[in-house]
Amino acid sequence: MDSKLFYQAIAKFAGGLIPVCLLLFLPAGSLSYWQGWLLIGILFVPMFIAGMFMMKKNPDLLRKRLNAREKQSEQKTVIVLSGFMFLGAFILAGLNFRFGWIILPAWISYAAALLFLAGYALYAEVLRENVWLSRTIEVQENQKVIDTGLYGVVRHPMYMSTLLLFLSMPLVLGSPISFAVMLLYIPIIAKRIRNEEQVLEEGLGGYAEYRKRVKYKLIPFVW
Repeated sequence: MDSKLFYQAIAKFAGGLIPVCLLLFLPAGSLSYWQGWLLIGILFVPMFIAGMFMMKKNPDLLRKRLNAREKQSEQKTVIVLSGFMFLGAFILAGLNFRFGWIILPAWISYAAALLFLAGYALYAEVLRENVWLSRTIEVQENQKVIDTGLYGVVRHPMYMSTLLLFLSMPLVLGSPISFAVMLLYIPIIAKRIRNEEQVLEEGLGGYAEYRKRVKYKLIPFVW
């Protein structure tokens, strides 16, 4: 095992877990915010397991995802907007629990947790299908167009999975106010997709033809 990669992965994991805990439980004013613990469990336990699996089976993929730095200036704006979106959604979810603004039934949180895990499974399948999958928008050396599996249904199945993940998060947290905030992800991801398709069409052979064959970007028969 690559010890440097292991410690880097653990640091990245902790760098995600600790801020999420603070953003949820400080506004909630209590550790009894059970929906917060539910989200942390379904978010970070599979993430830890997937990270350990990649470290063993595909350390290069893990290294690439840990070291990703966005080069497209337009995408840096997308990342900043996404950060503010998550910040607002998590803080409002904690405040919603604290002050009882709009209380959703517990079954909605459990149902949303199942949707979240389905999104995780979808994301894992995308990782399996596309060895060139990257957190940044770029054309890699020897990269080829993937048009099988989920890529034969929509052009951006990774974003399809993140849409499911992100929109189920606030419902897991029991916060319809946060759900309204997370709807901002739709125009944010639309902006990212426009830029990504431009980069791929200019730099990846066969992508223009693939774009004509697979009509839908994110949701079959819808978008």
